[in-house]
Amino acid sequence: MDFRIMGPLEVADGDRDLTPTTPKLRDLLAMFLLNAGRPLTVERLRRLLWPREGGDRSDSLIRGYVGRLRQLLGKDVIGTVSGSYVLAVGDGGLDVDRFRLLVDKGAYEEALELWRGEVLEDVDPEGERWSETRRLREELGELRLLALERRLQADLDAGRHRELLAELRRLTRQHPTWQRFRGQYMLALYRSGRRVDALAAYAVLRDQLDGGHAIEPDPELQLLYHRMLYDDASLHVSAGPPVLLPPDVAGFTGRAALLDRVIGGQVVVHGQAGAGKSALAVHAAWRGRENFPDGILYADLRETTAPAAVLEDFLRWLGCPAQAIPASLEQRERLFRTYAAGRGLLVLLDNAAAEAQVRPLLTSCPTVVTSRSSLGGLTGARRLSVGVLDDGEALDLLARCSGRASSDAMRSLARFCGGLPIALRIAGSRLAARPEWTVDYLVRLLEDEHERLDRLHAGDQTVRSVLAIGFDGLPEPARLTLRGLGALSAPDFADWVTEQLGGQAETLVDAGLLETYGVDVAGQVRYRMHDLTRLFAREQPVPGVLARLAAVVLDRVRASRFSLVSGDPATAVATRDIRESVEWLAAERAFLVSLVADLHAAGLDDACWRLAHLLGPFLERHRYLDDWRSVTGPALESARRSADDEGEALILLDLGDLHLAEREWERAYERLELALDMVRRQGRARDVNHAVRRLARVHLELGRLDEAERALRACLKEAGNERDTADAERVLGAVLRRAGRLDEAGGLLAAAVGRLAELGDRHRQADTLLDLSAVRLAQAARPAARAAAEQARGIAVRLGDRLLDAHALLALARVNRAEGATGRARELAGAALEVFEATGDRQAAANTRAFLAQAPR
Repeated sequence: MDFRIMGPLEVADGDRDLTPTTPKLRDLLAMFLLNAGRPLTVERLRRLLWPREGGDRSDSLIRGYVGRLRQLLGKDVIGTVSGSYVLAVGDGGLDVDRFRLLVDKGAYEEALELWRGEVLEDVDPEGERWSETRRLREELGELRLLALERRLQADLDAGRHRELLAELRRLTRQHPTWQRFRGQYMLALYRSGRRVDALAAYAVLRDQLDGGHAIEPDPELQLLYHRMLYDDASLHVSAGPPVLLPPDVAGFTGRAALLDRVIGGQVVVHGQAGAGKSALAVHAAWRGRENFPDGILYADLRETTAPAAVLEDFLRWLGCPAQAIPASLEQRERLFRTYAAGRGLLVLLDNAAAEAQVRPLLTSCPTVVTSRSSLGGLTGARRLSVGVLDDGEALDLLARCSGRASSDAMRSLARFCGGLPIALRIAGSRLAARPEWTVDYLVRLLEDEHERLDRLHAGDQTVRSVLAIGFDGLPEPARLTLRGLGALSAPDFADWVTEQLGGQAETLVDAGLLETYGVDVAGQVRYRMHDLTRLFAREQPVPGVLARLAAVVLDRVRASRFSLVSGDPATAVATRDIRESVEWLAAERAFLVSLVADLHAAGLDDACWRLAHLLGPFLERHRYLDDWRSVTGPALESARRSADDEGEALILLDLGDLHLAEREWERAYERLELALDMVRRQGRARDVNHAVRRLARVHLELGRLDEAERALRACLKEAGNERDTADAERVLGAVLRRAGRLDEAGGLLAAAVGRLAELGDRHRQADTLLDLSAVRLAQAARPAARAAAEQARGIAVRLGDRLLDAHALLALARVNRAEGATGRARELAGAALEVFEATGDRQAAANTRAFLAQAPR
């Protein structure tokens, strides 16, 4: 049942009109509705219905009226509780209750539709019969004006100012001192092009207040007047709070792990040029728009670099009159913080170059700053690093921008873009704009590195322009450093490399042209450069960079290599030196391998083969066979291209060693025979000895033990130094062990161990100790076998050589099994197997599995 008392009294049940027509029944129902939900006694009803008769009416008369009202409305509508009557209107059954609820919910338009006039205007027209009528009229009148005010503001924000003029004029006449209506009327006039009338409307109110009340208009209305007086442009905006963001990025892809962390406190979103920092920040801001009811302020600090200018713009958008904006930066900062305090605002500062641009713009509001630099000086900020997209995200973005399905060609295109969002968007846009192009066609266009940057453009968007922004703002030394780094193809490089090329790495990081990659095992800061940035840097090459860098690299590698292969007892080095050398070579391995290819491509043949040769012992020792293979190829070509017989012979020897490590005996024999022939013709006795020893290893592996022994006996006679003697003894010991001549093998290996210890060659000493342990174990001399294996392991641990340590563990496992400690043997072999599998030593891993299969449980 629907009861209405706003306006004339009405009662309806669906389509039936149940409104009483008898005056006393109407009065009785009005009493119940004014006191809806409250019990009314007969005495109370008597006083309300006949206030001037002193209560002379009988109770039976009252009960008779209640009975007739029950007949009209339904006997359950008016109940009896402890001798009192209660009208049950139900939830939402009374228009007054619905009106209050709708106003609370902000449904002002719907609430105002319920308004039909003053409460009970036909039952108590003067509002004097019952005090409840007067109180309810006052309450609902205030609520109605509030709802009107809010509804009008929404219409103004929606730009319907002209349609509101007549209604607002009427409201200002009906409520001349209601200043919110006055301000809305002024704003509607102003936005309708009637600035003079808007100012006059203010003057009318001011005169009324000054004449009748001797007071000034509210400060809010005064501020509005002054903004109109000085023609504040922001008053023309009719879409509510300022949202100054650029449009959201179409087809935004990836960054799921970062999106929820962008907004909250002060956040610096940083990364290399073209990584999508601005796209991430803008998308996150649009995504969280509802959390900032007072608006989102945005400034591109690349376009407006002066903080004072940004502050002026922000203050005007927040409603500060132009004439009230102070001149000094410090005063503008304070005023901006005052305006922002307590507001639900978000501030997005895009493309900041330095902390000084940002600090004056920081307030208590959440602030997002995007920059190529991490802006380390903003100590209170959180930092989010934005890198390139992974393969899946890159392919997804490319597909969204191009409208093409995923395919192998699309994957190739994504790889050419290097996961860089700006490049992916441009490539996708090119495909979308050229539907007749196939993806394969664009891939072919981008295959040429010299043309790639030129091809990556879509309209006025180019990858080159994004990179040029950072480059053009660099000091000349930093530009030279970048151009020098462009000569390198390495995936990353250490700080010592950048120092050789000008030492401007951190400047380039701040410009978004380099990226800090972390700290390596040698404790060096490493940097990396995106492939497209490298192409940009190569457009202005610096002559002689690779030659200068090669000279430094050769000295450093030679110094590090020396501790691995030194044969001079007087220059023996400490274990710590070896460990540090190995750590440095491990950290620089990928850089040095790629540098060999760079030197070969640049025609620096001597440096190319020498660097490849110097890297051989380290790559062999740690079984980086793929890298070893990749450097020997260009090194051999360089040596032959420059007709350097010494270089060709040394690289052929290295190739022989490589094939031995790969267990490719025939290929090793072929290379070593070529090398032996060359070094003999060149008269280099030591290299001849080296080649013969390696060929003896081949004979050993192929089962030609007699040939191997003859060659090694000859090497022993012709050895010119302790190292050559020790190497020959070691290989001969292995041959004699295979032949079953264990006593002779043990003697030779023990002698080699002593010589290598005196030389300080700890790696080969440990290798020989492991061979000796196997011989002693075959002789059933278990304590001696254990002592040799434990000594070898001690050396491996001190050197930090995991692979050597694994071989020592396997040797100890064999000793433990021979001693009957099978559980310990399996434990040691299992630990060795993990290392062999991790380092890719397939033969050692297979030997270990065979041992485990034979070991009893």
